[in-house]
Amino acid sequence: MTLRFLAAPTDVATLGGNVRGGKILEWIDKAAYACAAGWSGQYAVTAYVGDIRFTRDILSGDLVEVVATVVYTGTTSMHIQCTVRSAHPHDRNFTDVSTCLMVFVAMHDGAPVPVRQWVPRTADQDALAADARSRIAVRKSIEAAMDSVSYTESGTLAEQATTRFLAAPTDVNWGGKTHGGRVMGWIDDAGYLCATRWCGGEAVTVYIGGTRFYRPVHIGDVVEINARLIHTGRQTMHMSIHVYAASPHKRATLAAHSLNIMAALDSDGNATAVRPWTPWTFEDIRLDHHAVALARLRTGTHHHTYSTASADT
Repeated sequence: MTLRFLAAPTDVATLGGNVRGGKILEWIDKAAYACAAGWSGQYAVTAYVGDIRFTRDILSGDLVEVVATVVYTGTTSMHIQCTVRSAHPHDRNFTDVSTCLMVFVAMHDGAPVPVRQWVPRTADQDALAADARSRIAVRKSIEAAMDSVSYTESGTLAEQATTRFLAAPTDVNWGGKTHGGRVMGWIDDAGYLCATRWCGGEAVTVYIGGTRFYRPVHIGDVVEINARLIHTGRQTMHMSIHVYAASPHKRATLAAHSLNIMAALDSDGNATAVRPWTPWTFEDIRLDHHAVALARLRTGTHHHTYSTASADT
């Protein structure tokens, strides 16, 4: 599935700025959903998004191309490789902006259903399928590590940022719930707010190690997103971001969890040094170690490197 369109002025965060990572994630999710729904013939939900790297900016007016390709299928899941490219509309010289692997699950009447199996037919397709299979064990290790730590308000002195709002009808997907890309956009916004508070300047998302979706967010739900600093590198800030949601008269439960890495920028838009964060509480020390351990685990999810985030742990 290929989507192609012009980046609009409403896609940038500030007047004269670049398109934010959260908007790019929305585009990726839409293309991947169309690919997954087309392959399965069913409604599909985002289950996991991992290994997202951002390598360059997209400007308002740029021609954007989002390509989503099935590279592996499980019993009910579809692994979708997504690539975002952009170009000036005058020359159409496309260059890569972002890549990621998304996992969608086919659904019918609220339950997962089997999907037809994808069979590689070329050497390149074989390589993509093998890469997707190799990531499964590493992803399970990352998920287990994410589940093994706890976050409490009383156990931290770290920088935090919280946003709270109602999920609006404009956030709805084709299944009547908030689509995963919109949730990822909210996550990116909260991470940006926390990062800019810590570094005192501009910041940009450079890597997302993993976003897990636990349950859908319904229109009208109260959504609360908490971004928390858990580690700093020379130029980067590692954020653990939780999404909680519930109808207004019920207690909120965890809907999604993401680990984002933000880079501090100087006035010219270049990566710059960030003041180090020193954890003091037992919980903060444990989460700092957790961030470093996850960075090491993520080196097993792909054969490429992500320059700023991996070299800057």
